[in-house]
Amino acid sequence: MCGIVGAVAQRNVVPILLEGLRRLEYRGYDSAGVAVIQNGEIRRRRKQGKVAELDAAIQADPIEGKVGIAHTRWATHGAPSERNAHPHICKGEVALVHNGIIENHETLRDRQIAAGFEFTSETDTEVVVHAVYDQLQRCDTLLEAVQATVGQLEGAYALGVISTRHPEVLVACRKGSPLVIGIGIGEYFIASDIAALLPVTQRFIFLEDGDIAELTPQGVRIFDETGSPVERPVKESEVQLDAVERGEYRHYMLKEIFEQPRAIAETLEGRFNGLKLLEEAFGNEAPAVFDRVKAVQIIACGTSYHAGLVARYWMEAMAGIPCNVEVASEFRYRDPVLLPDTLVVTISQSGETADTLAALEEAKRRSALHSLAICNVQESSLVRESDLVLLTRAGPEIGVASTKAFTTQLVALMMLTIALGRRHKLDRITEKRIASQLFSLPARVEDVLDLNDRIKRFSERFADKQHALFLGRGSHYPIAMEGALKLKEISYIHAEAYPAGELKHGPLALVDADMPVIAVAPNNSLLEKLKSNLEEVKARGGELIVFADETLDVQPDDDTHVLTVTPTENEMSPVIFTVPLQLLAYHVAGIRGTDVDQPRNLAKSVTVEEILPFDQRRVAMRRRRFVKSLALGTAAAAVASKATLAAPPSPAGGVYYTLQNPGRWKGKEAGHLPRMEMLTSVGGVRIKVTTPHVMDGCRHYIVKHVVLDGKYRFLAEHVFKPDQDDTPVSEFNLGSYRGQIYLLSMCNLHDVWLATYRV
Repeated sequence: MCGIVGAVAQRNVVPILLEGLRRLEYRGYDSAGVAVIQNGEIRRRRKQGKVAELDAAIQADPIEGKVGIAHTRWATHGAPSERNAHPHICKGEVALVHNGIIENHETLRDRQIAAGFEFTSETDTEVVVHAVYDQLQRCDTLLEAVQATVGQLEGAYALGVISTRHPEVLVACRKGSPLVIGIGIGEYFIASDIAALLPVTQRFIFLEDGDIAELTPQGVRIFDETGSPVERPVKESEVQLDAVERGEYRHYMLKEIFEQPRAIAETLEGRFNGLKLLEEAFGNEAPAVFDRVKAVQIIACGTSYHAGLVARYWMEAMAGIPCNVEVASEFRYRDPVLLPDTLVVTISQSGETADTLAALEEAKRRSALHSLAICNVQESSLVRESDLVLLTRAGPEIGVASTKAFTTQLVALMMLTIALGRRHKLDRITEKRIASQLFSLPARVEDVLDLNDRIKRFSERFADKQHALFLGRGSHYPIAMEGALKLKEISYIHAEAYPAGELKHGPLALVDADMPVIAVAPNNSLLEKLKSNLEEVKARGGELIVFADETLDVQPDDDTHVLTVTPTENEMSPVIFTVPLQLLAYHVAGIRGTDVDQPRNLAKSVTVEEILPFDQRRVAMRRRRFVKSLALGTAAAAVASKATLAAPPSPAGGVYYTLQNPGRWKGKEAGHLPRMEMLTSVGGVRIKVTTPHVMDGCRHYIVKHVVLDGKYRFLAEHVFKPDQDDTPVSEFNLGSYRGQIYLLSMCNLHDVWLATYRV
């Protein structure tokens, strides 16, 4: 996701901003930029590509200043390009950086174009910088202008704003996107993550949702969402500067794989008395909460979701308690049913994952009993929003592909299984045995890391592969899923995971000599079943790579390659078998020459999403379903059949088709059909649709215009009532879009016609 850095100091801040951007590269980005106030003017440099290219541009054409902002952009609105890169500037007076999504940007853009503002990008951010400039014309301070602006914004945002009118001021605010203030000596900073600021400070203020802060060389003032001044505590970070350095390792990912023994040990430290789990590690209220829990709902995304899937096996088998696991982005957009006395468990490395935060809010709305966050960042939004918390203590994880965060999440989830299980079917003897296994994990992981060189040799077999299949059974099926995810996200090899027992239900058809099959083979009750599945693969000429418990009798041959793993008790073996799969993915990516730490198109933590109030989400869902079914069904059929309704009403052309009940539109002559015109502006192509006032059967009804692209994907819409709107005109800004568009006009959402047009 986008990264923000800003600074107010008594020295040139450009080197600080660039170093901060380098330390945010792990978040994923496609362009970068810096803006400073220099001699009363805003000086800006932007480049598509890496921070190193931005640095080179600044070296070639230097800028400097004591107040500045910087940004790495991860494209959401508008393609990756220099003109879409941040910071954005309005009329040379205001510069702004933004992380998030402004949901009402189209409405604001139309209003600003009408007011004479010129747009130079396709981003949703540019409406914000224009709005700040507009407010600054009637406000005495930059702080007041930003406060007035955020009242117009719908969506999620973190902002950093500077202005030539107030050259010693930096204003920052957040709502739904993370932002932290760094405290120096006579200098102050902002960033999306403390990692960006560790070279200059270890003292931080974590802004609350809705906070707006004014930073000057004299200090920091913070105001809450009501505009009232507030004090936020200054916290000393325990993260050391060298924790976010690669050191002797070639990549952060490899460093973080090898940090797992320490990370696991630190996650366990202080949370047991001997072999007895201390439930207060989850929070002082945890024992009372756990007494009431009768079911668990786990919500997470990506790798954290896989950790939750492993936990489901543990909780139901060992604790005897129902456990459901769901991807956060699905949970929040459906009608989930929570059982009475359900504990909602959210899992996130960063604690800022937008979908997970929104899903937690949805669970609370549905009267979830209590919430527990398993997270790696103490100051994160997820931690603040949860009743109970268990921090994983993995330390900073810079590589996009999660490694130590995943294994420490598994350790935390086993601790939760113990806490809940002792109230149900987990006896004291089993609890002590599991606790003993937990404390042996760091040494066991060290043993697996000794296999690094052998796994590197194994990885050479993937140099020319394009597909891979991962198999596992029981609690190791999610580990196979995690292995497949790691391989695909950093080596770009298409990889899928299946329960081994599902081979004959489809995946076996894919098996041949060009698709390696990777199997996870622990020594457990499902071993013989798994061996049978492996024989099915061999019989079809498939190449097998088996990660097996060294106590097993799995014989290698020409098509079967076996790598033995230190023997481990069944409960904790998912943690052990994760590590060789991480190493395999890492070395395959190295052989294929991909960017291991910053794989293409991915970000470390996805902190933006369209976060709508619940009722708006329902409307948006219905709209998307309606438009999709209409566009992919009836509209496509109409285009294919080319059933002409009338002559083109626009001088520039357009072909019109009837979809339903054309008689509702008064007459079939062009003058009584909506007229479509193409306009151009600095902001790009705009489509203007003028609808006649009188339409048989549509008076007193609702008319909707929907614009789709050439693949029938939703672009924009406008709704109005013909008998109430004096000027029934719809304008759609298409930015730089070129190609076929379709205009759907609907009377009362029932009677529809279609126009096709090329821009």
